[in-house]
Amino acid sequence: MFLRYRPLLLKILSTVLIFGAWEIAGRAGVSFAFPTFLESMAALWGLTVEGTIFTAYAETLKPLAVGIVISAFIGIGLGVWIGLSRKFDWLVSPIFIVMQSAPLAALIPLLIMVYGIGLTSKVFVVCIMAMPVIVLNTAGAVRNTPVHLIEMGQSFLGTRRDIILKIIMPSASPIIFAGLRLGVSAGFIGAILAELKITPTGVGDIITYSRSIADYPNMYAAIFSIIVFAVLFLNFVERIENFLFKGNNKELVSD
Repeated sequence: MFLRYRPLLLKILSTVLIFGAWEIAGRAGVSFAFPTFLESMAALWGLTVEGTIFTAYAETLKPLAVGIVISAFIGIGLGVWIGLSRKFDWLVSPIFIVMQSAPLAALIPLLIMVYGIGLTSKVFVVCIMAMPVIVLNTAGAVRNTPVHLIEMGQSFLGTRRDIILKIIMPSASPIIFAGLRLGVSAGFIGAILAELKITPTGVGDIITYSRSIADYPNMYAAIFSIIVFAVLFLNFVERIENFLFKGNNKELVSD
């Protein structure tokens, strides 16, 4: 019985330890700008009751949703092309490798100069954060398709299109979906970064304004809400992934 609920109990224990340490650090006076956990949760409750947090997320999710959709379609398409073509791989892969490792926040002033401070710039920030992960994971998944599956398709006189659609893509789908999940995570970072660096709207506006008036409980409440929302959404995406590819997740059976 204990082993059955052990993962849940460990998650609860780690959560209690983290929030307990937060409360203790806040009461110990680590910094005047570091409120206690209970103060931050009271502020979050106030933002929720007022409806401010919902209005903020409605604004934050616009560039995030648009950027993730664009990154998914273009990223998966480019990743498949890179995985199938060595020449295209040689030509394009270095761009996304550099994008993944470079400090892309430095490009935000350039995006503002070109596209202004509206929705377009924020969508671009989400895309440049999310797309490299999606492209490189997709390319790796396609490139590492088991050779014997491709040879089997060729032996049955399958066309190149048949091999791509009926062998390579189904084989690569779990890793592609995992890359998409990581891209969504990076997109969250890009959306909040855009709100903090371009124009303070949505949740970024709550953080910026609360910091400017030294309302630190509200600031930490907004940050906490971002973390919780991201964790819940990524868990939801992971559950979809596990449902779609349940045959690839074999549980270990103990005696």
